[in-house]
Amino acid sequence: MPRLLTAESVTSGHPDKICDQISDGILDGYLSQDPQSRVAIETFGTKGLIVVGGEATTNNPINIKVLVKKIYREIGYKDNPRILVNIHQQSPDIKIGVDSGGAGDQGIMYGYATNETKEFLPLPIVLAHKLTHGLENLRRNNPLFSWLGPDGKSQVTVLGNKIHKVLISCQHSEKIDLNQIKKLLIKFLVNPTIGPGKYELLINPTGRFTVGGFQADTGLTGRKIMVDTYGGLISHGGGCFSGKDPSKVDRSAAYMARFAAKNIVANNYASRCQVSVAYAIGRSEPLMLETETFGTGDPKKTKQLLKRNFNFSPREIIKTLGLLKPIYKSTAVYGHFGNKDYPWEQIVKI
Repeated sequence: MPRLLTAESVTSGHPDKICDQISDGILDGYLSQDPQSRVAIETFGTKGLIVVGGEATTNNPINIKVLVKKIYREIGYKDNPRILVNIHQQSPDIKIGVDSGGAGDQGIMYGYATNETKEFLPLPIVLAHKLTHGLENLRRNNPLFSWLGPDGKSQVTVLGNKIHKVLISCQHSEKIDLNQIKKLLIKFLVNPTIGPGKYELLINPTGRFTVGGFQADTGLTGRKIMVDTYGGLISHGGGCFSGKDPSKVDRSAAYMARFAAKNIVANNYASRCQVSVAYAIGRSEPLMLETETFGTGDPKKTKQLLKRNFNFSPREIIKTLGLLKPIYKSTAVYGHFGNKDYPWEQIVKI
């Protein structure tokens, strides 16, 4: 029997996503001139204040405050929050293990793929991202939506392959009423993205959403890990991605696990595949490397394919996927998976 499945997404102006973009924008800034930079940056934002902290060992010092302000402006906010920065060098104890090719920390990572969509992702998260990305595109490119603010959310519930409920919350100016918002969003966003149907549609269910971003809520790097991955529909090891250079297996191994799972599915060895991997800090070989195909493939065959075709040592992951380039800020919105331009989304023959 099919069951209800729900996933959510948020726009680039959501408080947590502002923080993710700042953290990854700083990472890109360091990597742009020093690909060997070791970076772990966290960002916290609240009304009138942005705090950036963490570690950076690099030969490319950058002006953090200028970069933070630039990213904040590009997202669409015009206020001038105070910016505090406290960044120091990475612990030499971590450096010992990473320099020798080991993992930058212990942890558990999961990658997943399904053939139910062309993105090889679960349908609810694909549609949720399309709705929030659509909100941003309308705000930036369609004059009819000058009333839209940067903050927003979506949520999609499906039953099997049928849309069951759709929820959209969007920041708006005082100059437009809820009926106009609904009419415009149905015409320009919901119908082109989801299509008309018998599903329940909720738009700004409180009736009002005029205050957004840090004016309305706090934000923190890594607080939208389900939005970043598979919508909460499979296991998650708990580690976030943003602000971390690829020596941190929280990020690089999760990308490699997705790369492996996607290629097992894309090469028709299973309809669904989850890859699980675990590390010890300073060790290059995983402590665990497993596949799960949920009854859609041969477990022994997929595990053989995994070990024969994909090297999960941190150094080899970085090399295989080209992870020392400044490519991370764009990943901080609308999911780290599904964009065919990302190296871990490429399909190869195995």
